[in-house]
Amino acid sequence: MKFRELSSLPGVFEVTPQQHGDPRGLFMEWYRFDRLEEVVGHPLRLAQGNLSVSAKDVVRGIHFADVPPGQAKYVSCVRGAVLDVIVDLRVGSPAFGRWEFVRLDDVERKAVYIPEGFGHGFCALTDDATLSYVCSEPYNPTGEHAVHPLDPDLGIEWPTEAPQLSARDAAAPSLADAIATGLLPDYEKCLAFTEGLRTR
Repeated sequence: MKFRELSSLPGVFEVTPQQHGDPRGLFMEWYRFDRLEEVVGHPLRLAQGNLSVSAKDVVRGIHFADVPPGQAKYVSCVRGAVLDVIVDLRVGSPAFGRWEFVRLDDVERKAVYIPEGFGHGFCALTDDATLSYVCSEPYNPTGEHAVHPLDPDLGIEWPTEAPQLSARDAAAPSLADAIATGLLPDYEKCLAFTEGLRTR
């Protein structure tokens, strides 16, 4: 299992598993709590597991949660392919507004670790693209929010000319509106929360 920190988004990691295959099939470790803790600096609490199935050209996101407690995610694609996007939404961060893609598919079987305070979304590159992900906190409808994925201020280069959005995502505020209304996580609060995880 190899970990690569995204150059433009410190704290976000791409995870490449080692696959062991033969004519019968294959085996791999898709998640190791001890290896992730060693790289990230604190354990990932597994509080909820989700499965998301999307048709080609569906765009979901950009979703994030209030910090504290936030919602860290460990995301992998078990069928098909998606282009997973991570956005730094922490107001005051040196990387605020930056985004980066990681391709997740059922060939390389990579995963991505997304810490608290970051926004997350993806575009399905195939039909029946299936994401499996675990979260550090249960879903909280009053504490989860979204920024419009097609906001030109974000400038995300989605790999589709006909993105399909949910009604919720289509009605999400722009980045500017989210800043103006105080909706986004605060960088210093996110750092303090993460530091608290190290000492537990």
